[in-house]
Amino acid sequence: MSTTTQKARVAVIGAGCSGITTIKNLLQAGVEDVVCYEQNGDIGGNWIYSPKISHSSVCETTHIISSKTLSAFEDYPMPDDYPDYPSHEQVLAYFRDYARHFGLYDHIQFNTSVKHVQLLDDQRWKLELSDGKKEVFDYLLIANGHHNVPRHPEGIAESFAGEYLHSHAYKTNTPFKDQRVLVIGCGNSGCDCAVEISRVAEHTSISIRRAQYIVPKFFLGRPTDTFNSTLTYLPKKLGGWMRSLTLKMMIGNYRAYNLPEPNFPVTAAHPTMNSELLYKIRHGKVHPRTGIEKIVGKKITFTDGRTEEYDTIVAATGYKITLPFFDQDFINYEEADRVPLYLRMFHESYPSLAFIGLFQPQGAIWPLSDLQAKLAANMIMGRWNRPEKIGALAEQDSDFIEKEFTRSKRHTIEVHYHRFRKRLLQQIPGTAPSWEGIKKAVLEKI
Repeated sequence: MSTTTQKARVAVIGAGCSGITTIKNLLQAGVEDVVCYEQNGDIGGNWIYSPKISHSSVCETTHIISSKTLSAFEDYPMPDDYPDYPSHEQVLAYFRDYARHFGLYDHIQFNTSVKHVQLLDDQRWKLELSDGKKEVFDYLLIANGHHNVPRHPEGIAESFAGEYLHSHAYKTNTPFKDQRVLVIGCGNSGCDCAVEISRVAEHTSISIRRAQYIVPKFFLGRPTDTFNSTLTYLPKKLGGWMRSLTLKMMIGNYRAYNLPEPNFPVTAAHPTMNSELLYKIRHGKVHPRTGIEKIVGKKITFTDGRTEEYDTIVAATGYKITLPFFDQDFINYEEADRVPLYLRMFHESYPSLAFIGLFQPQGAIWPLSDLQAKLAANMIMGRWNRPEKIGALAEQDSDFIEKEFTRSKRHTIEVHYHRFRKRLLQQIPGTAPSWEGIKKAVLEKI
């Protein structure tokens, strides 16, 4: 493998939010030869809206679910005139401004996908590209995202006689006018689909198999995540009690909305940030339903015995972690219950490989991807060394996830935003934060 200096040749896969900050941090660290491969014609990844089913794009009405103050890159704030929760058009404009500001476009090869990646004996990487070329790199940084390949609920599409689609294919509510629609899943995508579809559908239901915290976006006139940021400095039990009390003040009991009451801490599951679903439920526009027991034709029987007929099912049931350029027996997390990567980025066996953005925070991804990229760039430049027994540390990270979060495929890469941010800052040379420094940085964003 080439020496760890600015002469190293580095490949980045993906020019979404994690990919562009990876390029930027590599260049700022002094790496001269950086090439990013992006399958689309511009940067932005999921944030490039398309009315057609193509890449996994946002839908027509998407706004971010974390506030702008806690969603900006570390050294590039969002514009002052942006609202608390910017639209997908504003987010994409922000990413493109970021790329222009830091001169990233010259390092991106657009309309080029990576078809196959092979690890060579000297720990370098050979990439086979969609244009037929083959390139060799000293380091490989993967930022291809984890919302690309839908995870379908078992047996639903095969049994249902009506129209079936995954939320991956949902773009606008227009096709659902005057229909009876069932949305499966009450994560962020499921709740957004249910709310938007209810504006035009004859009847909209949402099937909820397990309890989920649905949290309004504002509390006391402030974005809820900025309020919760102040609770991170309290002892864990006190902070948990305060979060529960806050939710109780905001919405009362979930049973009042015909929703199951969660029996786990607020921070033990990825939150659903949605101010409209509870409103729609209480106005009779969205109807909560239990899990699905059986399907016969268009008739669906739920676990509580209720049977109803629907025209369309929208399955908002998440995505698989896919690395399509690797051989299946090399690195494969599609059905994994654990993803043992140290700091959600370093693999035990491959020192010239790093993942950027392969985590799901209780907050925005890209400020944390920014820090991951900074750490990876320092590693390549020889300013940070991988710790010994990194495999054991990676397993400890997965152990922590299993202990902290409810068990599901949804949480295999979940992290607590502020705790994870602190861990990354502690590793980056020259940025190890003091307690007062962390508190000041967070409060400045609020």
